Amino acid sequence: MGHAGMAAAAVRYLRSGPARPVEALPRPELRCVGEDERAPVDQAEFRRVLGNFATGVAVVTSPATDGESGPAGFACQSFSSLSLDPPLVAFMVGRTSTTWPCIARAGAFCVNVLAADQGALCRGFAVSGGDKFAGVAHDAAPVSGSPRLAGALAWIDCTIHAVHTGGDHLIVVGRVDDLGTADTPEAPLLFHRGRFL
Repeated sequence: MGHAGMAAAAVRYLRSGPARPVEALPRPELRCVGEDERAPVDQAEFRRVLGNFATGVAVVTSPATDGESGPAGFACQSFSSLSLDPPLVAFMVGRTSTTWPCIARAGAFCVNVLAADQGALCRGFAVSGGDKFAGVAHDAAPVSGSPRLAGALAWIDCTIHAVHTGGDHLIVVGRVDDLGTADTPEAPLLFHRGRFL
């Protein structure tokens, strides 16, 4: 039976009688894997294998809050869109990050998606301490006031929606308040096997 024949048969079936209720499948039981259930994966091997997945690179920024000398920001390769309705994005940050508490206090952040020529900028935001914004051109994102970096391919201005634990990282979910792209599209900055592409 061709595609047209299968479609016609499906329509005949749907029209053949009153609608029958569809029973939902039982929900799977969710639980954490116990430490004694399987041997842990070697961390070096984990990094080596997962490094084969190329990712985009972003800088997550937040505005200065009371008691801070300036805005906060860090380089992030674990960023993703999460939901269209409502519009949500997510990024992961290490629990030991010194930048995360600043972002948490601000309650908002801006994701700056970096362009291929912004590798040096990324390296500057990847180090701890110091004034990461020294000499970095930026303006304020329209809703949160977080730094919006000049030359970024895209920016996503967010309010923190939820924070979940994920091993040695936190999963931060943001509700998108505003967003935009650069006037002239360029290639993105990519990270693969420990280096920029």
